[in-house]
Amino acid sequence: MQVATFLDPVALALVGGGTMLAALLRTPAHDLVRSVKALRTLPRHPFTAEPLLHQIAAQGRIAHRHGVMALDRSVITDPDVAAGLAAVVDGATPAGVAALLSHRSHKRMERHAAAADVWAAAAETAPAMGMIGTLIGLAAMFASMTDPAAIGGAMAVALLATLYGALLANLVALPIAHRLRAAARTEAFERARLAEPLAALAHREAPKSLSGTRIAA
Repeated sequence: MQVATFLDPVALALVGGGTMLAALLRTPAHDLVRSVKALRTLPRHPFTAEPLLHQIAAQGRIAHRHGVMALDRSVITDPDVAAGLAAVVDGATPAGVAALLSHRSHKRMERHAAAADVWAAAAETAPAMGMIGTLIGLAAMFASMTDPAAIGGAMAVALLATLYGALLANLVALPIAHRLRAAARTEAFERARLAEPLAALAHREAPKSLSGTRIAA
């Protein structure tokens, strides 16, 4: 049995094209773009907060030696840490810093969930598209009963469409959705570790910031 036996462009177009069309119709454009960009994260190692915790500790030492305003000159690539340190520089309370990070975490979880939902929806749609392809193939087969040469091609579409739908759902879309959700849960858990040291830094530096404001006044 050759691999070419299982290749049919018509069945593939029906299942793949139908699944993509369904995704386009049911999903906002920005979520579709996000779901495609999320594929870049699949080969990466699970997110860990350890480097960011070391960076926060280093920023704390800088603030202790040179004052909290020195943090403005630091180059921070992580958006959560950068936002937290900016809040500390602005004199935010520990509760304010924690609330800021919590808000950013919820927004990130919503974005990750939206990307995973696109692939989960594709996993639900693909078998239905396979069934539609099967019905189309059967209709074409019955319509060409007087032409034996056309029956084989129509039957191939009918059978392979169901196969493609099952493979696309269970070997592509569903694994991607599961891995994106697992990565999102890991990142959310790890990023929750950033709130405490940033809040502690805000607690330590807030009185200095307030006193500096009083002196300037």
